[in-house]
Amino acid sequence: MGTEERRRAILETARQDGAVDVNRLAERFEVAKETVRRDLHTLEEHGLVRRTHGGAYPVESAGFETTLAMRTTHHVPQKSRIAKAAADLLGDAETVFVDEGFTPQLIAEALPKDRPLTVVTASLAVATVLAEAEKTSVLLLGGRLRGSTMATVDHWATRMLADFVIDLAYVGANGISRQYGLTTPDPAVGEVKAQAMRSARRRVFAGVHSKFGAVSFCRFAGVGDFEAVVTDTGLPSAEAQRYSLLGPNVIRV
Repeated sequence: MGTEERRRAILETARQDGAVDVNRLAERFEVAKETVRRDLHTLEEHGLVRRTHGGAYPVESAGFETTLAMRTTHHVPQKSRIAKAAADLLGDAETVFVDEGFTPQLIAEALPKDRPLTVVTASLAVATVLAEAEKTSVLLLGGRLRGSTMATVDHWATRMLADFVIDLAYVGANGISRQYGLTTPDPAVGEVKAQAMRSARRRVFAGVHSKFGAVSFCRFAGVGDFEAVVTDTGLPSAEAQRYSLLGPNVIRV
């Protein structure tokens, strides 16, 4: 197997499994660990993976996006802590936008059920979580359903969302960087997120540390557009400080 073929196979494995391990790749392809590390370095330079200690995980791009099912299996303890901390920022908001994705779904679960609340969402999973909460009114945005994330997009969703003035939006992203802001692979998804940003008085980003420094295809917001950024302690404190200089309160849990 040639170098390029091996690198394509490594990338395919990372996208299928959600991550790769240097030792296992070396055994599979019968090459030295240093060879695998060079392969991962090259893939990282092309923006296709992010390296970790002992391996790498795929970066979401215009040609690749993880499914909702895959997201429910990675960094679950961190996402649960992030969701609780994000929900604690609700304040006196009465109308809330909750984005698509697993972390927003956990935020929906953490929202108070003992007070009147109106939640707007494009996510079927979020709507299902809140459906039985007696004091929560759920407005589900219409549109084309994306099977990979079970959320609606396109002009039906954005037009409906544009008619609202929302107190607080909980927004997710596939990547967040100081240079490029918040990004997502799909233009249709980016439009829904951008409209949520325009419709909301307050905005909170919630995402695990692996999102930071990652850049996807469609930019929909800047870091300074948020009052708060909630992540886990996997993001170094020095890097959190750099993000906070752009405007938001960066909360690590």
